[in-house]
Amino acid sequence: MDISELKRVRRNLKKFLRQFKDCIRDPRCRRHLGTYVSGQVSNLERKSVEPIALKAKVPPRSLQEFLSLHRWGSAVMRDRVEEVVMRDHADPNAIAVIDETGCPKKGDKTTGVQRQYCGATGKIDNCVVSVHLGYATKDFHALIDSDLYLPESWCADLPRRRKAGIPDSVTYRPKWQIALDELDHAVHKGVRFRWLTADENYGRAGAFRQGVDSLGLWYVVEVPCSVQGWTRKPHMAPVPEYAGTGRPATRSRLAHDAKPARRVDNLWRRGGPSWQTFHVKDTEKGPVIWEARITRFFVAQEGMPAVELWLIVARNVLDGEVKYFLSNAPADTPVEILLHVGFSRWCIEREFEDSKGEIGFDHFEVRGYKAILHHFAVSLVSLLFLAEEAKRLGGGEKGLELAPGPDGGRGTA
Repeated sequence: MDISELKRVRRNLKKFLRQFKDCIRDPRCRRHLGTYVSGQVSNLERKSVEPIALKAKVPPRSLQEFLSLHRWGSAVMRDRVEEVVMRDHADPNAIAVIDETGCPKKGDKTTGVQRQYCGATGKIDNCVVSVHLGYATKDFHALIDSDLYLPESWCADLPRRRKAGIPDSVTYRPKWQIALDELDHAVHKGVRFRWLTADENYGRAGAFRQGVDSLGLWYVVEVPCSVQGWTRKPHMAPVPEYAGTGRPATRSRLAHDAKPARRVDNLWRRGGPSWQTFHVKDTEKGPVIWEARITRFFVAQEGMPAVELWLIVARNVLDGEVKYFLSNAPADTPVEILLHVGFSRWCIEREFEDSKGEIGFDHFEVRGYKAILHHFAVSLVSLLFLAEEAKRLGGGEKGLELAPGPDGGRGTA
């Protein structure tokens, strides 16, 4: 990038940040937003408060206070990010992508830190975990919400909560509930999605799938191989007539001759739907080819068949890896569309790479609850700017390829 282009990027950043100036009322505090975003999108090796402040020639303490003490709403800034995305990048076939990421941290003072699975290191590690909502279209993808996961041990420790500044209104939520809350907020703020995808940590939760369905979205979510159900609805025993004594029987039950539910990895020992081959996408290492089987499926819920869904079993032809997906999409939905959605999680994985490699999302050294949420909100702004500049310069990766077609062909999204 030459000097003239660098100057243009700087001008664009100033113009871009004007969209967020009313999110922070105090003019002095508002200047710190520009300082922090400029530092995050700069070429600094370490993008925590001190190096960003020193580069901008401002006292590090003032930038620290911007995150920790100043009164401005991270939720307001998050809402503005969503408004900008809807104004400039709306797509009727947009996909909501849910995922989480871990940031390794030392000690036990950072809000939410504990030994837990950390995706960044691929093992149980001392880290904080955040849950994110991404927005993905054919030519654009960005994170539009981020929230901190608070383990139960943190939520139950009142002195620790007080020291971290965690409000009394903040209670324990499993990760799937945080994701559903983010999605619900975005939808009610006017963000329009057609689809949703998530990995098995979210897809396994029936309440999560039901919540997504109630918001009017079609989902294709990965589920563990232990999920059980039926490819045909099992026979149900008739509810006996009330004899006038005792409590009436109101709950349906399986007939005595009904077949038991089976795990999805044990449905077909012989026969079953034929495998179809799909060219999912191209990578630097070559084409990604998967085989898929698809059938209608009734998930077992408390031993009973729930609503009818799609079950997709996908197998990587190179290494034999098998994935299982459930979808509430209409019964006439082509399998290539379902696979297209199910395999679109790479968008948010790329966002995590950019957030840590480009803007130092995991470099934060603040510890308090409010300060971390402020850091998350500003990071959304920085990532959105980079996504828009990459799109303008034509050097950014496309959001989503066309839906994969059977036998290596190409369908339409």
